[in-house]
Amino acid sequence: MAEIRGYIKETAPGLDGDLLEYVSGYFDDTSSDRSQEGLFDFLQPLLSEAGNTDAEIESLCERLAALTPAPKHAFGYGVIALDGPVVMSAYGAGGGEAGFGDRVGDIRHGQSTNGPKSTTVDQRKLRAAEKKLAEKNAKRGLYDPDAIPVWNPDVKPAIIVNQMKVSSGATNMSKDIKLENFDIAFAGKKILQNANLSLAHGRRYGLVGKNGVGKSTLLRAIAHEELRLPAHIRVLHVEQEIVGDDTLAMQSVLQADVERTSLLEEEKKLNSALSKMSTTPEDAETMSKRLKEVYAKLEDIEADKAESKASAILNGLGFTPEQQRAATRTFSGGWRMRLALARALFCKPDLLLADEVTNYLDFPAVVWLEKYFQAWPATLLVVSHDRSFLDAVSTDILHLHDGLLDYYRGNFSVFVGTKAERRRNQIREYEAQLQYRSHLQDFIDRWRYNAKRAAQAQSKIKLLEKLPPLNPPPKDDMEGIAGEGQDIFFRFPDPEKLSPPILRVAEIKFAYENTTRIILDGVSFDLQMDSKIAVVGPNGAGKSTLIKLMTNQVEPQKGIVNRHGRLRVALFSQHHVDQLDLGASSVQFLQHKFPGQQEEDYRRVLGRYGLTGTTALQPIGTLSGGQKSRAVFAWMAMMNPHVLILDEPTNHLDMDSIDALASALREFKGGIAIVSHDERFLDAVCNEVWVCDNGKLTRFEGKQGNQDGVVKQYKASLMIADV
Repeated sequence: MAEIRGYIKETAPGLDGDLLEYVSGYFDDTSSDRSQEGLFDFLQPLLSEAGNTDAEIESLCERLAALTPAPKHAFGYGVIALDGPVVMSAYGAGGGEAGFGDRVGDIRHGQSTNGPKSTTVDQRKLRAAEKKLAEKNAKRGLYDPDAIPVWNPDVKPAIIVNQMKVSSGATNMSKDIKLENFDIAFAGKKILQNANLSLAHGRRYGLVGKNGVGKSTLLRAIAHEELRLPAHIRVLHVEQEIVGDDTLAMQSVLQADVERTSLLEEEKKLNSALSKMSTTPEDAETMSKRLKEVYAKLEDIEADKAESKASAILNGLGFTPEQQRAATRTFSGGWRMRLALARALFCKPDLLLADEVTNYLDFPAVVWLEKYFQAWPATLLVVSHDRSFLDAVSTDILHLHDGLLDYYRGNFSVFVGTKAERRRNQIREYEAQLQYRSHLQDFIDRWRYNAKRAAQAQSKIKLLEKLPPLNPPPKDDMEGIAGEGQDIFFRFPDPEKLSPPILRVAEIKFAYENTTRIILDGVSFDLQMDSKIAVVGPNGAGKSTLIKLMTNQVEPQKGIVNRHGRLRVALFSQHHVDQLDLGASSVQFLQHKFPGQQEEDYRRVLGRYGLTGTTALQPIGTLSGGQKSRAVFAWMAMMNPHVLILDEPTNHLDMDSIDALASALREFKGGIAIVSHDERFLDAVCNEVWVCDNGKLTRFEGKQGNQDGVVKQYKASLMIADV
């Protein structure tokens, strides 16, 4: 096998590693056709894509055929000599598997005399039977255990891309992007088929779709060059946090501009060389000329203003002057994500890919980022489930669904209206076609046996037969967004009433050990069974510490935290993945937390949160971020809590799920405290705002009679203060 792989790699050195493994597997199968013709039929389509000519492939096939001769045939092509006699009595009378008769529901293939590859089975009927069986199993909730993926934290599934070559017209240095007729698959799931992607330079595109549909996969395929773009287009992807080390935050941002860093290093080397006595006059003249060019380029890119630009970006994202001078290793994961975003904004690539960048931002930073993106000079492709953010930023919407990409001009609100109108037109057209066909059928049924009208009835029959198949409009995956109902219904059970106060905090003071900074000082509040509170404020102001005090994770140095003796609190953490066992399924996770119930009970709860079928049986590590969040919500519901405390609960949820969660929280009869940056979600649930800043907790008083919600008024006050 090593010799075979060597011949293949020698002939096709540019062959992809996955394809090489696939080709090698052909020779592991003893039933493969090893003749020169058979090998050519197998290898020619694969190696021609790698740039090999037919003559080179023919030569390789000749060498491989001599190296791996075809199996010996005793009775002609396609019939292999058996190693020993076969006792037919060991087989069932129906010619089935050993020891078994015909099984009910089996579809047997009978060979005809026309050759080894012919069959008497009607393939059309076979496909119809398989489809009908699959639909029946889906209705009954049956699943295929072999279809459940295996979770391995050390192995990431490959992104499989089938793409036509980039057209030569893309070499004209245009910054517009146009990719045609490509497919993307990830972890065995088809994401896009025969898709086209067209991005005009300077436009800002919002990419929307349900959880798990493949939005992040599409961005990664572009960023990792699985989808090939013209070479002159610079792409940056904000997805992963930067690696922490001793590099200062400011320096980390400056280093992101590779061109500026390279020019500064070259300038340093040239000046050092010119200062040496050993430099000849000729070399000195050449170096001086190059040094002038370097200075000119540095002036063109305004290198002297780089630090002030980087500082402005870091400041907008919430970094204090002290934090800008701190080492990157001292920052938490959320702050490192902000650094990754700052590096991308500083570089100003031709195409910026931003995946849920608002997840780690507070309200002031989101407001700043909206303004920054509105003046973004290049192309932006952003994935976000924050509607107000998409409304403020996007000029176009890309809707990913059912393996397709649909384009809409305008922001998200325009998209919702346009899509709803398009949907209504599709339904009207379908109903009109249905009525027309029904009218034809009524005429046929009434007059087909009437001698005078038989000819007309026959013409109607022919007309009806010529009409194309009529299928109802596909199910709209954004119906809940358009206000036409939704398929997901979250629900938290109503708790028993507790006499107040259920949670009271009085004049608390808190500071972490080994630090002099006081996080909270003189904070007092009451949380009641009917409280619906939004906790807002800049990052680092103490919101997470406040949550830890409310959930008894830490104790204050001073003051009183009084909890009702029977109070049950359910916490959704921003880092909720830490609450999950990634190797277990969602059903097993709930079984561990609440033992003693039937599997159907756990699956019923999970189904209420959108984890149905095999999804509830998959290892949690294989689920998308939104699906992991739903598993946590199911767990919280089974706790039957009196108070829900939610820290960034909308991160990773699709918009339909956000609506379902908001509806469930509005109906919940217990107390609620939410930390979030999603203005629309907070306004849909909360009726008061607590602002955590400068160690204090104050209530924001909105204007009475204002049509805007109290959270929207708070956001507007930040924008006014920023101006």
